[in-house]
Amino acid sequence: MADDVVPIIVKKVKKGGHAAHGGAWKVAYADFVTAMMAFFLLLWLLNVTTTEQKEGLSDYFAPTTSSLSQSGAGGMLGGRSMQVDGARLSDTGAPSVVSSIKPPEQGKKDDGEAAKTREMEEAELLAKLAKIEEASFEDAKNEIRQAIAKDSELSGLEDNIIIDMTPEGLRIQIVDQFNESMFESGSAKITGRVRNLVSMIAKSIENLPNRLSISGHTDSSSYNGSDYGNWELSSDRANASRRALLDAGLSPTRIDKVAGRADIDPLIADDPSNPGNRRISIVLLRETPVLPTNLK
Repeated sequence: MADDVVPIIVKKVKKGGHAAHGGAWKVAYADFVTAMMAFFLLLWLLNVTTTEQKEGLSDYFAPTTSSLSQSGAGGMLGGRSMQVDGARLSDTGAPSVVSSIKPPEQGKKDDGEAAKTREMEEAELLAKLAKIEEASFEDAKNEIRQAIAKDSELSGLEDNIIIDMTPEGLRIQIVDQFNESMFESGSAKITGRVRNLVSMIAKSIENLPNRLSISGHTDSSSYNGSDYGNWELSSDRANASRRALLDAGLSPTRIDKVAGRADIDPLIADDPSNPGNRRISIVLLRETPVLPTNLK
């Protein structure tokens, strides 16, 4: 029976180790990165170089040729040294190309001169505009004078109006005289003749773009035992003048300021009670600033 036992055979398979990984892929990757860097460098050069610089680079990589100029006996070197430009390129050194590629400049040295030029141009423009405005003021002044002289209803009011130029603009003042008052005594009611005068002034300046400043002034006479004084009276008279200008057709948007000045700014300073201190001042405000004389 012992001879009939089948033997058990166990096979052990030994697997061979994997082959070691090579480093060829690293070389390929390095070549790829180098090629990409060269490609982006080329794109950068194309972007920052001028046409002349591109031509210089092109000439650098172009095949060199011998010079066509000849001299001397007409031999191989033409009677010239190899180091002298004209016979052939030198063999003692590599050819070179000088490129003047500059980074973007943060500011140019002539920026100050350009700014100064712009300031001078602006000053010249303002000077021209100021002259045009002065001419329009003179036209309005002459028109008012002529209208008073031609209108019989305004006859005798020449002495009641003062027109002059100020740093603020064209000032038109309607002043009281001993024999002619703008308002009824102690009130803000405008007399008929002065209302006609205000209407004529409105028509003379209605085509000008300038805004208006209106102020009322009184003499030094005061009210006794009353809360209504020169401040209230001058303010009411200035506002009454504003309404008279609007009634004559002047646009409300032209009014810039209305103020009462009481007797603090007398026209005749050495005689505060003089009727000439009672006045309405209408100023056509300048649109352009007054420039120094050396800039005009």
